[in-house]
Amino acid sequence: MKIADISEFYSPTGGGVRTYVDEKFHAAARHGHTIVLIAPGPEDRVEHRDGGKLVWVKSPVLPMDSNYRMFWKAAPIWQVLDAERPDIVEGSSPWRGGWLAATWPGAAPRVLFMHADPVAVYPQTLLGNILPAATIDRLFGWFWAYLRHLNRHFDGCVVAGRWLAERFSRHGLERISVVPFGVGVNAFDPSWRDESLRATMLEACGLDRHASLLVTVGRHHPEKRLGLLMRAVGRAQKSRRIGLYVIGDGLMHRQVQAQAARMEHVHVAGHVGDRQVLARMMASADALLHGSTAETFGFVVAEALCAGTPLIVPRAGGAGDLAADAYAETYEPGNASAAAAAIIRLLARERGPMSDAARAAGVGLGDMDQHFTRLFTHYEQIVRNAGPLSRAGPGPV
Repeated sequence: MKIADISEFYSPTGGGVRTYVDEKFHAAARHGHTIVLIAPGPEDRVEHRDGGKLVWVKSPVLPMDSNYRMFWKAAPIWQVLDAERPDIVEGSSPWRGGWLAATWPGAAPRVLFMHADPVAVYPQTLLGNILPAATIDRLFGWFWAYLRHLNRHFDGCVVAGRWLAERFSRHGLERISVVPFGVGVNAFDPSWRDESLRATMLEACGLDRHASLLVTVGRHHPEKRLGLLMRAVGRAQKSRRIGLYVIGDGLMHRQVQAQAARMEHVHVAGHVGDRQVLARMMASADALLHGSTAETFGFVVAEALCAGTPLIVPRAGGAGDLAADAYAETYEPGNASAAAAAIIRLLARERGPMSDAARAAGVGLGDMDQHFTRLFTHYEQIVRNAGPLSRAGPGPV
């Protein structure tokens, strides 16, 4: 089976999307499939991979974040699809890339893969401090209507979390299938906890090894709510000595650095590209502090579980889905005081039993090969059952 993936947010400097796509190529090779990934790049170029090829289409830089580019003209993408003649087309975003997949004139069935909840990523992140989530959903009814219109152009919609499938279903999306993600179980392990590394990380925060060490990992984007996390740590620091080690880069990196500079015991480490180093850092932290409620699954949270690292996460979204009392404390999304209280509660608990429970939960998620086996099987079923879909009129091209 040849799968064309119009991947609008793939970038060499990206985080979770890049990791996911790289694993997808490896899985395709193992399963005898071919991936043709179409991504926006600085030039037209083809990069051959084990399991397929990466087709870069020259595209402009995304104004808000120079790490990413955005598709513009439909013709170059459609020319690739015409030449490749895929068995199925995957649109990996609800924006320009999704419409390019939806409105391609070819005959292949197509699937919309929703990697995030757009209303949670933007409106609920920006307005969550002043309006209830249900009110924000009502205010953005026009967006849900837009998403329903896009959804009608596809033979199926895939999400990684049951909570998101239920949410989309409530807002009228159809033909939704849940294909849970997995995690690199062997890439993260509690045995990699390193007291010397922990001391070095605390030293970067201006503290000695007797303090508590929290780590947060992810791209610096509003949905990650790093400002809230830092405010929460600042409040929790009134009760005990805590260092926050911030790993990541992105759109808001300068703002994150500026806020950290005004605080005590917060260190912004930047991007950590070496996955083994990241795994050691994760295992060496006393807990992972997380703020996003927009992720369908939460790779970072799952990796922390595999590393045996307890969680402090909002009780919503993919992160909340992965939390359990045995190894986590949760808090009301967007509430810095509640997050601070959750930090204090977790750090008062014995880490050893929490670490064991976290590791067991991480292993129980399964690995990414299981995810791709399910995904490819699902796509094969769609290809077998494909018939003429009455696509809901033209969309933007």
